[in-house]
Amino acid sequence: MEARLILLRAGDSVAVAVEDIPAGARAWLTGSAEGPGPVCLEAIPRGHKLALRDIEQGAEVFKYGRTIGRAAADIKAGAWIHSHNLSSGLDTALGPGRLPILGPHWPEREGLARLLADPASAIAPTFLAYRGRDGRVGIRNEVWIIPTVGCVNGSAEGMARIAREDYGLEAHALTHPLGCSQLGGDLEATRAILARLATHPNAGAVLVLSLGCENNRLPEFRAAMGDFDPARTRFIPLQDVEDEVAEGRKALGELKAVLAADRRVPVPLSELRLGLKCGGSDGFSGISANPLVGRTCDLLMAAGGGAFMSEVPEMFGAEAEIYERSSAASVLDGALGMIEGFKDYYRSHGQPVYENPSPGNKEGGITTLEEKSLGCVRKAGSSPIAGILPYGGASRAAGLHLVSGPGNDLVSSTALSAAGAHIVLFTTGRGTPFGAPVPTIKISSNSSLAGRKPGWIDFDSGPILGGAGFEALSLELLRHIIAVAEGRPTKAELAGHRGIAIFKEGVTL
Repeated sequence: MEARLILLRAGDSVAVAVEDIPAGARAWLTGSAEGPGPVCLEAIPRGHKLALRDIEQGAEVFKYGRTIGRAAADIKAGAWIHSHNLSSGLDTALGPGRLPILGPHWPEREGLARLLADPASAIAPTFLAYRGRDGRVGIRNEVWIIPTVGCVNGSAEGMARIAREDYGLEAHALTHPLGCSQLGGDLEATRAILARLATHPNAGAVLVLSLGCENNRLPEFRAAMGDFDPARTRFIPLQDVEDEVAEGRKALGELKAVLAADRRVPVPLSELRLGLKCGGSDGFSGISANPLVGRTCDLLMAAGGGAFMSEVPEMFGAEAEIYERSSAASVLDGALGMIEGFKDYYRSHGQPVYENPSPGNKEGGITTLEEKSLGCVRKAGSSPIAGILPYGGASRAAGLHLVSGPGNDLVSSTALSAAGAHIVLFTTGRGTPFGAPVPTIKISSNSSLAGRKPGWIDFDSGPILGGAGFEALSLELLRHIIAVAEGRPTKAELAGHRGIAIFKEGVTL
């Protein structure tokens, strides 16, 4: 019996099982090289790794052409490699000063631009979206109800119901538990995230609800919003009005009148911005879904678009992939500060820096943080990194930007939305029903998940595991993204799944 494995890079010491492999099966390699591999000495679960050659204890183990750890014992060719015989090698500091940087030159741009320009790609240079007063593009025209403090969450949800049921508006309350009993950086972060959401172009109108006694005071919050459109924004301090429901109805009626005149118009594809996120990853995520998203992002970058990637702790072990792609020395310095700063955050709380992957990741075949991170960063494709944003930061610039933030799915996706992403591309090997504040396209790493969870998954990258090419599938995914940008609802939107979470690291009063 022969069993199929994927070899990601010539010279790797492991390959990944496409399906469960019984002991005694002969491995057949596909991918970077094709041909017979070793006989499997033991059962290999799907998504897990098989040793292609003998590996001595203490030797580095290679996948993606990079080290994913060190052998914790002598490993024979054909053996299963996982937590019992592979350990993280992230116990020494990377020497970033020795790394070259890519600079602004991107060799692939010209070829990708030609691919997009080919009529066979069926990718138009424009798509239909809403153009705001400030010139920014939005892909939804919703009413967002933003509570400045968690105390008014119930009122915000009530206002959203009134907007939907009585005014026929597409309205959402972005509730959260923060905004009061916070100090310093935590309060600033809460204010920054909420202010960026309150001015997000996907929100055609915004109703801000405050209580009146919270730390996140309305005057400071309005200032943090910057240049907002007063015709599309209303503020209600609940302690200052006699009947907040009546005030809310009045505000919603005014906002509905403004939205009634809005129409989609053609806008350049270059104005689309994507957020890149993975969660519930498995052993296939770094092979199929993540590199597919990376290739699709490269297509958008070649058209002049932009993307944001966060989840900094899942860059640990893949730092070289980040540093080498910095477009300038200042970007490299920013990336260094962001990644090392997050390591210091872990240490300051007495926690191990490399306490990752999760139990679900390990069950799916991911063993070490290096392996997880090297798969994770493939979502960012091959383009240069144009800039680094702080947590709560935003940018309208084109190109790939890294956003400081943790790996938590909802916290990270909220930060990507606040940074300016119109859509979040969320890759997953195990599945999740969650939705970000912006449309969230769920992309499965395997067809089994897509078949079992059709109410969760929007796009299946599983055909890649069967030998499908990245070029055709990336064009198909880009066409799907454009359809969502033009109004097609995602599975999470259809289910009404939408939420936010805000990063908190300090004390609560």
